[in-house]
Order: sequence, then C-alpha cells, then structure tokens
Amino acid sequence: MSTSQDILLRNVVPVGRGHTGKEKSDIRIVNGQISEIGPELKKGDEPEHDFNGALVSAGWMDMHVHLREPGFEHKETIASGCRAAAFGGFTAVACMPNTNPPVHTRDVVEFIRKKAESLPVDVYPIACVTKERKGSSISEMADLQEGGAVAFSDDGDPVFDSRIMRIALEYSSMLGMPVINHEEDLALSRPGHMHEGRVSTRLGLAGTPGIAEEVMIARDIMLAELTGGHVHVAHISTRKGVDLVRQAKIKGIRVTTEVCTHHFDLTDEEIERTNFDTNFKMHPPLRTADDVEAMIEGLVDGTIDAICTDHAPHSIDEKEVEFIYAPNGILGLETAWGVTGRILLKSGRMKLDSVLEKLVENPRTILNIPVPKLAPGEPANLTIFNTDEEWIFEKKHIRSKSRNTPYLGREMTGRALAIYNRGQFVLNT
Repeated sequence: MSTSQDILLRNVVPVGRGHTGKEKSDIRIVNGQISEIGPELKKGDEPEHDFNGALVSAGWMDMHVHLREPGFEHKETIASGCRAAAFGGFTAVACMPNTNPPVHTRDVVEFIRKKAESLPVDVYPIACVTKERKGSSISEMADLQEGGAVAFSDDGDPVFDSRIMRIALEYSSMLGMPVINHEEDLALSRPGHMHEGRVSTRLGLAGTPGIAEEVMIARDIMLAELTGGHVHVAHISTRKGVDLVRQAKIKGIRVTTEVCTHHFDLTDEEIERTNFDTNFKMHPPLRTADDVEAMIEGLVDGTIDAICTDHAPHSIDEKEVEFIYAPNGILGLETAWGVTGRILLKSGRMKLDSVLEKLVENPRTILNIPVPKLAPGEPANLTIFNTDEEWIFEKKHIRSKSRNTPYLGREMTGRALAIYNRGQFVLNT
C-alpha cells in the first residue's frame, strides 16, 4: 500500500456514466480532487503511475459486508476489512450490525465511523432494526440516522415478527431510509445446513428450502405496499424470489435487491464435490444451477439492483469443524471482481456499463449516498481495473484477517489494480 495526496495517473481509459470507454487519458489529482482529465497531460511535480491502458471508473461500493468490529476482532477488524475492500477495488462498504454490542445505539454507529475515518475506504454503518437484534422492539431509528447510519437491518436474523416489520417500515419511511431484511422464515428453514434438494438428500444433511426465503420476501413486499416503505431484499438466492421482486417492481412497490457474487457462480453441488468443505457453507445456502441462472437473468434485466459480497470472515478454528457445526459465511471482497468478470463479462451476458451501475450507482442510490463522479472538480473517488486478466486466486491475495474462502486455486477474470479515495492512493501489488 502506498499513499499520495497528489498523483498523476497515466494511460487510463475512463468508463461508466458520462464516458465512452474508448479514449485513453491521464488524470491529475491534487489535494484529493480531480483537477484534470485529458490525453498526455503536462508533467508536474506530483508522482506518476502509468497503468498502460487499464480502465478507470468511479469508485465501487459493496453494500453488504461484515467487518466484525466491535466484538469479533479475532475474525476481522474495520482496518483489515477495508484492506480487503481496497484489494477488491471497493472504495466504499456498508457494514452490517451483527457485532457485539450490536449497532443498535448511536454510540456504536459513531464508534465505527471514528475507527474508519482515516482509512481509504468509506465505511457506512447499517444499524439494527430492533434493539439488540432481538426482534421485539424497534431501535431508536432517528437517533441512529443522526449518528450516521444509512439503513436498518437485523442481518444474520430476519425481522420475523410481521407487526414489528410493519412498524419499522412506517418509521424508516419517515426518515427516507430502507429496511434491509434477511429473508428467512425460521420455522421453515431450521436446522438447515445447506439448500434442501437432491444434493442434501444424497448427503443426508438437513436442508433449507427456497420457500423459507420466498415466503418472507412475499411478506415484506406486501408490507412495503401497505406502508409505502422501502424494503431491500438482502442476498437474494432463489428463482422464485427474483420473480417476486420482478413482479413487485412492475406494480411500483418500493423494493430493491442485491445478489452476492457466489450466488451467481456456485451451486450446492460444490458441497458434495469437495466432501463437505465448510468454506462452501453460507446463508442463504448455495442453491441449484437453475437458481444461479435466475440470478444472472435478474442482473441482466435489472430486477436485481446491486452486486454485493456478504463478506463474512470467520477464524480458522471456527470453520475447521464438522460441516453441521461450522458457522455460515465466506470472504468475498477480494474475489468479487474476478468472479464478476468471469461470469458476467467474459461470457458476454452483461456489458461493462451495466455491471458498473450495480457496483457504483445503485448501491449508493439505495442507501441515499452521493454517487461519485469521474470528472474535473470532483473529489477523487475511483477504481482502476481491467476486465480480461486471467489469474488464480491464492492465499497471498487475501487481505482479510480470516481465510474462509472457497475460491483458493480458482480462476479469476479481471482484476482491481488500484483505488484512490479520501486523498489516498492504494496500489495492489
């Protein structure tokens, strides 16, 4: 990692909103602001870095990560999570509130913001819907917003009580903020350890059926229609779930959704193939090939608004146990772009501009965060990357404090090369 307030970025190709993606340019950054963009800019006193035709866009955002701090610093810290984000090309993350203590009071929101203020990655805390994430009484939403929270979620657990969810949507709509729900009917899903289907039957594992997710999505859509509130469906994973969101959007109901990179790449068959490798255990679980195809279709037609990771670090001793005892969750920040490039871009299923909308604009729009612009006079918030570099993800690429990834030894397509944000230049080496 290197830091430089002023820098001249040579031979980059601006892409995304407002750019053709055809012209090679230089970008001069002075005092953390873009001062010039153009071909062959005059040499100045600042250091230079030549990117040899790499692409540059406004900085990416992952709106669903777990930074684990406070309370679980043995898994991840805000600093180590931001290192992973920077390596993955992200200049912003929104962190979930299932910490210890949970993000259910203003002081915890402000603690997270304080810990992140010197880092090159913007960290936006998501606060709890209910006090202590227990699902029984609403948190002090207005106070949490004033402290810097950008949304409400009890992620890791659903807001299971329909009355509480209705009240949450009514209050949050007055504040202009979304409620992000972990869509799971607990009575239908537990004690599931993987997707319920043919593979779970062969393996003799209790499964979580897709209907457990879909029932809650349907409920939340109906409550959003009733209240006028904004429901954001976290980490969607089933075909029927995508269909429900698609139909709700057609009706004009305020619902948005996201998909994790692993849910448009991996299937439940990986668990059998790898002989119960716990790095393939997550929640929602890996689903079927048809569900994976539905995620891609949802991204292509715009039903799915954002690409995220649900980056969920766990220590080695927590994951190196029998499959049924292992916690759910995998790393995602370091591999997100390599998976996205391989599945969406290399295959030709999506164009680059459409993918960037789901990484740059839509996550911030959902959370009411200003979208950075790649233009002179704007704060320098940008990601430098390529879309065609073939590389193998190895242990040396992990920047997280944990190691629980299913992608070791797997081929990636496309790589994040550097970010610039908050006056700091971070070059991936």
